Amino acid sequence: MNAAVRAVVRTALFNELDVYAIRQGYKGLISGNLKKVDSSDVSNTIQRGGTILKSARCEQFRTPEGREIAVQKLRDNGIDALVVIGGDGSFQGATLLGKEHGVNVIGVPATIDNDLVGTDETIGYDTALNTATEAIDKIRDTADAHDRLFLVEVMGRDAGFIALETGIAGGAELILLPESLTNLSEIKSSLTRVLEEHQRSSLVIIAEGDETGGALKLSEELKPDFGKYDMRVCILGHVQRGGNPTARDRVLASRLGSAAVTVLIEGHSEVMVGVVNNKIKLTPLKMTFGKKKDINYELVELAKTLR
Repeated sequence: MNAAVRAVVRTALFNELDVYAIRQGYKGLISGNLKKVDSSDVSNTIQRGGTILKSARCEQFRTPEGREIAVQKLRDNGIDALVVIGGDGSFQGATLLGKEHGVNVIGVPATIDNDLVGTDETIGYDTALNTATEAIDKIRDTADAHDRLFLVEVMGRDAGFIALETGIAGGAELILLPESLTNLSEIKSSLTRVLEEHQRSSLVIIAEGDETGGALKLSEELKPDFGKYDMRVCILGHVQRGGNPTARDRVLASRLGSAAVTVLIEGHSEVMVGVVNNKIKLTPLKMTFGKKKDINYELVELAKTLR
């Protein structure tokens, strides 16, 4: 996100526009927690994880009265356009500002889940993939040393993008995704076959939103039939949300942040800037959330072939 913020600020200044930074998202907008910024304010930020602007939930913004206060803050500071960096909830809020008050809004997709329609990849996804893969590599070392069966849970409440790609990159024997319904008997059958064929440690990658209920619940279900194996559960959790962004993420965020300012200057509003087939693409904000983005089913078949 910091790379995107930096790109927005510097592209706006390049085009001789005033730019304000709002801390803590919509909560900060309502409370007036914003300030005019210049190029030096975003120096030495592109390599930093997290967000220098912070983030916060805001129940007040969910009400018409709260959004009215937010819009008045924009008007009081002479701000006529808003760049919103975030995901589903952030874009729903931006859509309401545009629809109810005519605020010019542009969305920049940033979520490690990669589940927004209108872009091949979202900011943060590649970094999360690399973080999870590095952790899985280390877990594999431990698994091999002790001939253990590891159940590793990665993030992805409603989407299996992280689980699928880290599973392939980490050489997992089994990958469980929210998009692919797999009953317990099929899991047991697949796992038995893998363990008998490989005669060594095995790794199962599970998206937290898989219908099995996650790694802990699955381990309880498997114990009666796989009790002879030394089974371990590892939940990677929020470690996937931190760390220095990868080069790929920094470039993506820079492209999208700069494009957001450019399309505002061109007169666009209520759209999200994304990258599709390596080209900037605009998608109406209302079309980016509340919809299911398909995973790459060719990769699903590849994972089955390689296990």
